[in-house]
Amino acid sequence: MLRDTGVQSIAVDRLCTTMHILAMLGSYVRFDIIRRILTRVFGCNVVMAMSITDVDDKIIKRANEMNVSPASLASRFEEEFKQDMAALKVLPPTPQRPLGSVYFDLRARGDKYGKLVTTVPSATAEPVDSDKRHSSDFALWKAAKPQEVFWASPWGDGRPGWHIECSAMASEVFGSQLDIHTGGIDLAFPHHENEIAQSEVFHQCQQWGNYFLHSGHLHVKGKEEKMSKSLKNYITIKGFGEDHEKDAGDAAGRPADFLQTFSPDVFRLFCLRTNYRSAVEYSDSTLAEAEHVLLGLASFVEDARAYVKGQLTCGPVREDVLWERLASTKKAVKAALANDFDTPRAVSTILDLVHHSNRQLRPVSKGSPNHTQESWLWVGLEFLNGSCQLQPPLGFPASSPEAGGPRSPTVFGAILAYVEEFFETVGISLTNQQRDSSTVTLRCVLDELVRFRLKVRQYALATPGATGEARKQQLQERQPLLEACDTLRQDLVTHGINVKSPRPT
Repeated sequence: MLRDTGVQSIAVDRLCTTMHILAMLGSYVRFDIIRRILTRVFGCNVVMAMSITDVDDKIIKRANEMNVSPASLASRFEEEFKQDMAALKVLPPTPQRPLGSVYFDLRARGDKYGKLVTTVPSATAEPVDSDKRHSSDFALWKAAKPQEVFWASPWGDGRPGWHIECSAMASEVFGSQLDIHTGGIDLAFPHHENEIAQSEVFHQCQQWGNYFLHSGHLHVKGKEEKMSKSLKNYITIKGFGEDHEKDAGDAAGRPADFLQTFSPDVFRLFCLRTNYRSAVEYSDSTLAEAEHVLLGLASFVEDARAYVKGQLTCGPVREDVLWERLASTKKAVKAALANDFDTPRAVSTILDLVHHSNRQLRPVSKGSPNHTQESWLWVGLEFLNGSCQLQPPLGFPASSPEAGGPRSPTVFGAILAYVEEFFETVGISLTNQQRDSSTVTLRCVLDELVRFRLKVRQYALATPGATGEARKQQLQERQPLLEACDTLRQDLVTHGINVKSPRPT
């Protein structure tokens, strides 16, 4: 459980200046959510530092391939990385300080090594000309090779080892101890283990980092491997020139620019609905589901605001029930966030509050119920809980009561304020979602239309049990249905929509 004691320092792990794929930046979004929760829910004074690597083996190799200097390549990707972070609404770090063969003797560390893993993997074999004492030792300072960038040092020309960069930056900002260190689960070993080893020796302390938070990977749906450039199963936030756009779009089979399809708020809600430690399956359908939930929330906010202003006429409201549910929701949400930042349970609790509140926002016309408006409201409401059934809410009749009963704007004002505050806390705005709802609604309607057309075609072509002349007669009688389906397909083509029909069997 999280205690309200005021966490003060967070170190976010290094950025290697290469292609910025959605999987990598997904970790930053998840930890940005945690940072916002610590600050705005628990009142912690958070100082967050980020290490930006501007030279390592991969950068040098890539720079040589592109015939540019490592510094110019690093500078380019650093700026593009910052633009992507801003596009995903990730708050910037408090300080930002980029940092530019000596080895760490792991055997001298003894049994203190391996705090984050149950079993330390065996070291890989070293080349015969290696100057390491033991194969498991890692570099603190790497001697410069010909044509590589270097700095002068007491050990000769060279550059910092990978692990030392993050520890040096964190030590400069936070001193001998930090509260939270974050990164992807793949960095737990060896990177974070090596950071712990060298930092505790340097600072002569028993515990350098109080907590290490590791986020799970994004996986392409149906595949076990994480999303990565080397596996060519990745999606970029936006294109980085024609070569990258083509590479990302063709390799993944999806648009190179994620933000052309979904908004940063949709991706943020997608992240909120999974625990930050969990591996997550990425697919267009899971993002579309998050988009629908977000639009449902925005619709509730719009209706609740209209009711509070007196612009929406409803029947009597069980005000006592809503006050009780709001109080229990606040308590449950804070308990969830204090339990290892359990955002899925917090969001589910908020959606449950919206679900029950929406059920009592039953729009009626003066003198007679407005059945069309009720049906639309119920469909949107039930979708939040995983169904799309056209049916009246439990406990209420199919027809609405007459308008003109007592109003309860105070309780809906309180619920509205709490729901909006929660999502603003985690970086999501519910006020500007409706502007895109027409496009999403049209897409949903088209999906339903295409499914309906397919069912009609299947019925027209299905003649179970009929043979010979009887089958021929049935197909002839149903020919108008097939002709209507073909006409619909042709009409849709004029609007730029191409429906591909399966061939008759």
